[in-house]
Amino acid sequence: MDIRHKANKIRLFSFSTPQMRAFHLSWFAFHVCFFGWFGIAPLMAVVRDDLGLTKTQIGNTIIASVAITILVRLVIGLLCDRIGPRKAYTWLLCLGSLPVMAIGLADSFETFLLARLAIGAIGASFVITQYHSTMMFAPNVVGTANATTAGWGNLGGGTTQILMPLVFSGVLMLGVSETLGWRLAMVVPGIVLFLTGLAYYRFTQDAPDGNFSDLRARGELPPATREHGALQSFAAAAKDIRVWALFVVYAACFGVELTINNIAAIYFFDTFSLDLATAGLIAGLFGLMNLFARTLGGIFSDLFARNGGLKGRVRWLFIALLCEGIALTGFAQMQTLAVAIGIMLVFSLFVQMAEGATFGVVPFINKKALGAVAGIVGAGGNAGAVAAGFLFRSESLSYQQGLFYLGLTVIAASLFALAVRFSPTTEAEERQAYHQADGERSVERDVERETAAG
Repeated sequence: MDIRHKANKIRLFSFSTPQMRAFHLSWFAFHVCFFGWFGIAPLMAVVRDDLGLTKTQIGNTIIASVAITILVRLVIGLLCDRIGPRKAYTWLLCLGSLPVMAIGLADSFETFLLARLAIGAIGASFVITQYHSTMMFAPNVVGTANATTAGWGNLGGGTTQILMPLVFSGVLMLGVSETLGWRLAMVVPGIVLFLTGLAYYRFTQDAPDGNFSDLRARGELPPATREHGALQSFAAAAKDIRVWALFVVYAACFGVELTINNIAAIYFFDTFSLDLATAGLIAGLFGLMNLFARTLGGIFSDLFARNGGLKGRVRWLFIALLCEGIALTGFAQMQTLAVAIGIMLVFSLFVQMAEGATFGVVPFINKKALGAVAGIVGAGGNAGAVAAGFLFRSESLSYQQGLFYLGLTVIAASLFALAVRFSPTTEAEERQAYHQADGERSVERDVERETAAG
């Protein structure tokens, strides 16, 4: 789709333009979704004792928490094309808040499993975040914008590991038991999700020039029917082998991150005999790298594109994913806590840079089916998490063995990045668009300097 007036610069401290309001609210909404999605993970040691869960049952709940997201991410991308990211995000946040609060009603493995399955739907928020920032930013900064909004959203995986044990402790100070405490603690992220949904509807719009309904009414955007319809859009994306290559690539980076978010706290708790708060703090460091790591992946993607074009973006993606796999195999063999933490941070850096690099490529695959492409690739992350989940549900396979095998798989998956190629025509068009946007930004910068000097 042809969206005009995209921003060619990220004005980080500005909230005055629709582009920057979408930027800030989309990353914050995704961040909040992580509170609901993985809020229960750092409390699993308590939940395990309360509900009498086995390691296999915990593994099944981990799989459930990410499995449903595969389907919802496929659908949400098409929904963005049809009704726009503003309404799609609002509905997802408000409806998703209900199972987050309702998980406290679980009294058995089966009801807890169903609750985690329902909560997993809010993981589709990632697709809307990437879709919305792509609508708002020009080719010269879209990689950085996508990586930053997603990275600061993923940061929720780290802050959740740190804050939820504190919320739990605060609830216990009211005099309630641990059995009731973890249930009441989950009400907090549910309320925040609902309020964020209302704010998203109030303060954002679908594109720089207005909402999709307004653009279609003015004839500036084609109606979501026939060749622009949901089924046609999905079919066009599904026929493209590059989309499925990126599906595998994203499975090997974001799928790994989701897996670590689910097992990190209990892994450090059991392996190094730590208390719950300390294990959660260390696990949180993995997610906190999103503060800058995923953004770095997008920045490097844009920098590689300056001289190497779309081929440069693909080469960087391959490098980041390969380094991730090597670092993960190293982390899996660490026996000393301090060394394990250090290697985990290096591993986390490359995981998140690979994610940023992936969605530095996605916007250029098929602009007419952007929602479908983003949905399929985004679903790959959850498919990877589901597949990895089976490594950590077996009683006969240790967490360290599972992580080692996962690292080898990531190294193999890095080769799929090299299958993403573009025609010479597309390469030339995007190179021209990149330098045009970059030139416009340089002109604006010169004008700002002259105005400041005068």
